[in-house]
Amino acid sequence: MKKVLVLEDEASIRSFIIINLRRAGYEIVEAETGEEALEKLQQHTDVRVALLDVMLPGIDGFEVCRRIRASNSRIGIIMLTARSQEMDKVTGLMTGADDYVTKPFSPAELTARVDALMRRSGGGEENGDQIQQPPFLLNTRNRTLEKNGERIKLTQVEYSIMRMFMENPGKALSREEILDLVWGRDYFGELKIVDVNIRRLRLKIEDNATNPTYITTVWGYGYKWGV
Repeated sequence: MKKVLVLEDEASIRSFIIINLRRAGYEIVEAETGEEALEKLQQHTDVRVALLDVMLPGIDGFEVCRRIRASNSRIGIIMLTARSQEMDKVTGLMTGADDYVTKPFSPAELTARVDALMRRSGGGEENGDQIQQPPFLLNTRNRTLEKNGERIKLTQVEYSIMRMFMENPGKALSREEILDLVWGRDYFGELKIVDVNIRRLRLKIEDNATNPTYITTVWGYGYKWGV
């Protein structure tokens, strides 16, 4: 069964989300507080996607995201926020989230986001081998990345971005192309999610993230894998 954690302190919104995800075939683990969500994740280790409300009493959604990412890079994380400020979106993504949804949202939009992350978090389903571009080695069977023999922890979105780049060396890819290839053509979100995820990925793989040599910017267009 495909299992989703729903962390939302407002009962009416939580109920709305749960009803619609159950209709889409998902099994739900629900939590009202950040502390409860972290406990539930320890009990339900097969949760593949987590929906985290940002504004919570006690531990907020950003902190829950950080704690999840400290021990689990494979679970898909979507931040739920009623605030539309740019910094909230960037903060969520930089703390390790894969996506964000701003309230109010439609059932179709939320389900599409969860579906997309569920597909990517299904690790081990690909029948590949390795893509080697020194100093990087991407294992497409177990969805891992090494640099100079050392493992780099990636989220599922970060893995998808790395695979896309390493399969298209030297090719300039527009932000729109990256969005389609990584998030899918039915993605409802904004282009800025590409920039923030690449910024986060550069922090992990570049020798100097402020002067990148692997993922280079094609100004006014997009990005290129420069190995």
